[in-house]
Amino acid sequence: IEINADNKGNYVVKVDGVDISPNPVISGKPATFTISASTGQAITGGKAVIEVYFFGFHIHQETHDLCEETSCPITVGNFVLSYNQVLPGFTPPGSYKLKMTLSGARIKQLTCISFDFKINFGASESSVSDSLSAHQVYI
Repeated sequence: IEINADNKGNYVVKVDGVDISPNPVISGKPATFTISASTGQAITGGKAVIEVYFFGFHIHQETHDLCEETSCPITVGNFVLSYNQVLPGFTPPGSYKLKMTLSGARIKQLTCISFDFKINFGASESSVSDSLSAHQVYI
């Protein structure tokens, strides 16, 4: 997955990669979104806001404690965020975008990432996966 980063954001957390399993995501089955990142300063806590878009329309949002997605405190260096979700069997197939914004206790925004992914119906497990693109978004 190619990550495009605009250094103007000067975020504490830098995203190194995104892995989605399975890819494409299968409706009605568990999916794991694993984000490899690094930080230049320790993070004691915060929150992760996850938004999902379907063909550009905002369809879902949820907020998690950052320490539920990774071990806290997060020390300087590399770390991994892992987000698991079981999508309902009636989730329509198509192109989706997941946007995750991380904020800390003392830092308003640690980073903001988004990436595209596909969802197929459960019977389509043998389909060929489309390429993913991930990039850091600066708001």
